[in-house]
Amino acid sequence: MFTGLVQDVGVIKSIDAHDGGCRIEVGVSLDVTSVQMGASVACSGVCLTVVEKSNSSLFFDVSAETLLRSIIGAWGVSDAVNVEPSLKLGDEMGGHIVSGHVDAVTKIIDITSDGESYRFKIAIPHGYEAYIASKGSVTLDGISLTVNEVDDHSFGVNIIPHTWENTTLQYRKAGDDINLEIDTLARYVARMLEVRDKK
Repeated sequence: MFTGLVQDVGVIKSIDAHDGGCRIEVGVSLDVTSVQMGASVACSGVCLTVVEKSNSSLFFDVSAETLLRSIIGAWGVSDAVNVEPSLKLGDEMGGHIVSGHVDAVTKIIDITSDGESYRFKIAIPHGYEAYIASKGSVTLDGISLTVNEVDDHSFGVNIIPHTWENTTLQYRKAGDDINLEIDTLARYVARMLEVRDKK
């Protein structure tokens, strides 16, 4: 379980492809001694398991399924990655509940500056329209964000300077794919309404 508050921007140092997936090395500035083997770490919104570590890197095995259902398959060496270790009991819950299970890969439609902030317009993948609500929460590449506005096909989020400077969003451009995780609460509410309507 995660909060969507990015704690480090790591860098892909190596990708070792093999049958059924790949092993990825992510260079981090986090204290890796505090990260246990087998621990869950969100990498740009994807929950991955630490299988090896060095003085400044974490290694993750990525399955073929995860490569298909997230943007990891498009990563290359030197790409930046948002990193968040899993939530510990007693940690501050500053963002919202994030599972690290990507629901869909979607696209950045537009990025515009707004004073010192930036506005991102994001496409809503077909079938997920009911899960995005104005002032609700959404996770993009592992970042907990508040939805500013929403229409039938897209939604907008505002990126404050701190988030811009401390996540991979500063490297993004219109047309890029991005990992999307819908809010867990929205998922259950939509399901309850679906079941109610069938009665």
